[in-house]
Amino acid sequence: MIKKTRLPDAIEQFALEMMTPETPVQRRLRERTAGMPNANMQIGRDQAAFFSILVRFAGVRRALEVGTFTGYSALAVALALPEDGKLVACDVSREWTDIGRESWREAGVENKIELRIGPASESLDQLLAEGAADSFDFAFIDADKGAYPGYYEQCLKLVRPGGLIALDNMLRRGEVVDETVNDPETQTIRALNAAIRDDRRVDACLLTLGDGVMLARRRA
Repeated sequence: MIKKTRLPDAIEQFALEMMTPETPVQRRLRERTAGMPNANMQIGRDQAAFFSILVRFAGVRRALEVGTFTGYSALAVALALPEDGKLVACDVSREWTDIGRESWREAGVENKIELRIGPASESLDQLLAEGAADSFDFAFIDADKGAYPGYYEQCLKLVRPGGLIALDNMLRRGEVVDETVNDPETQTIRALNAAIRDDRRVDACLLTLGDGVMLARRRA
């Protein structure tokens, strides 16, 4: 298991044991992805469970994902959507997302997921051009960190007033508070955390879930 949090191992394991178990399809997809070279790009079980509850609690019908990888997060969201719900998933890799498609099909949720292959910024612009502004209830951003500010602005236009945006990896393994770490991506994430905190268009909360999840609710 790839460690996502900074909690002691025993506490992390206890928390995992106390959450609703994954479906067999979710477990198989997570374990298959864990053996891949880029396995650290997959969200943890705790995040998947959290997003599932969030989607159900908020009555999400239209969801958006920026960065799909092998589809574990998309699977969690799609399983939580109602039968007529829709998730638009954006990624650049057909190879990775083909793995996800297999699991979505096996879980019976492939019909809920519209996959768009290509640079995410272009896919989001296309959605805006199609008239999708203010139409999504929930957006999850988990792609190239240097482009996060642009994705955030695009998603802020795409989610409806009262809609929620979640951004992953906002703690950068704790590097956001390490003054000796100043690579471009970490600097971008530091600045974006502060920008979202001060953004009067949203209500925001940074959770210490996984590698840090920023929640931003668009104000009416």
